[in-house]
Amino acid sequence: MGRKVHPVGFRLKSIRDWNTRWYAEKQQYQDLLHEDFQIRAMIRKEMPQAGISALNIERAAPNQVQVTIHTAKPGIVIGRKGASVKELRGKLRKLTDKAVKLEVEEIGQPDTDAQLIAENVAGQMERRISHSRAMKRAVQQAMRQGAEGVRIEVGGRLGGSEMARKEKIWDGRVPRNTIRADLDYGFAEALTTFGKIGVKVWVYRGEILPQKAESAMDVYISE
Repeated sequence: MGRKVHPVGFRLKSIRDWNTRWYAEKQQYQDLLHEDFQIRAMIRKEMPQAGISALNIERAAPNQVQVTIHTAKPGIVIGRKGASVKELRGKLRKLTDKAVKLEVEEIGQPDTDAQLIAENVAGQMERRISHSRAMKRAVQQAMRQGAEGVRIEVGGRLGGSEMARKEKIWDGRVPRNTIRADLDYGFAEALTTFGKIGVKVWVYRGEILPQKAESAMDVYISE
């Protein structure tokens, strides 16, 4: 059996960074970790149609939480005159009992975002659209928007079959073992009448080369 490594964790500290950035010790670490799970669950539950791809959480101070929402539909998150984001901030402040700062960042090309592609394919399967048709359409749209490679895998009782199976489709290059490859990964589940069907998506956007070290001639040292 091949061992499967998460594409984001495989590239941490080389070309990727953590989605949650803070430091704590002992019991406080456990409490803050559970709090992060609750924050993510609440935001996705309150805004299921907002096209949220990622949530970044930072804690610069003990009683302060900063949440950055990466979404394809910032208008839904912000709401009319900021009503929706104010309501969400109030609920998060009540949940965490801390000062909450919310930032909203728009995703420029949602068709090349792996998480949004996975959720889109899963949503089509829940609406009884053929999985092969949904996968082909998602791959074509991503390649049309400039992705260098796309790979989609679905697993479960596809089409209501008695035995679960896996199917995959890909186009272009998807180097999953290359650390410098800018590989986006997304996962979603489709809740159908026959059970859950998992959807995995990899999107390759090119290579990220390491920055060249500054030469000693460019560094000024005072005596």
